[in-house]
Amino acid sequence: MSGTKPRATETVAYSDHEVITPDPAPLRQALVPAGLYDADPIARAEKALGALSQDFLIWMSDDCAHLDTARAEIRISGMTEATRDRLLRAVEDVKGNAPMLGFPEAAPVADSLGRLIEHTPDMTRIPAELIDQHVNAIRAIVREHDRKDILTIASVLTTRLRQVTEDFLRHENRARPEYLEAMASPPLASDDQGQR
Repeated sequence: MSGTKPRATETVAYSDHEVITPDPAPLRQALVPAGLYDADPIARAEKALGALSQDFLIWMSDDCAHLDTARAEIRISGMTEATRDRLLRAVEDVKGNAPMLGFPEAAPVADSLGRLIEHTPDMTRIPAELIDQHVNAIRAIVREHDRKDILTIASVLTTRLRQVTEDFLRHENRARPEYLEAMASPPLASDDQGQR
């Protein structure tokens, strides 16, 4: 403790209450360890993020593994409500986590797969190969993320998968022109949820 003498606690009495003002020095030292706020807060945040970033690939790989497991369940059990929901949850995890974990190139592919799942009226008609292509593209983008040409590769994959997905959705929804129009419109909210 420094050589300053602690200030006495002050109490002011009013007719219906008292205000007690303690000496702030001992409290500050108890709550904020010396030196904690000496460093630049941005530097501290970057250091903490740097320590966490080593785990980002592991976390993203885990999301990819869940996606792969959900796809495998569909191959084994077929497209049921339960397997569809598991696949959609895994897709949403990838779509939401990829940008935060430093893999933003994977999110548009996950978005395309999500659209395929959400907007196909008869989920049993979704080609397994189209699901496989999406899942394989996401896994490849994450695996090859450190390549210098990953942006180009991801862009080509995303563009092609979106094109095939949109063509399939137009064909599957051809008897529902009002749904096709609503599906093609930009979302009102940021979560891109279509109406069924």
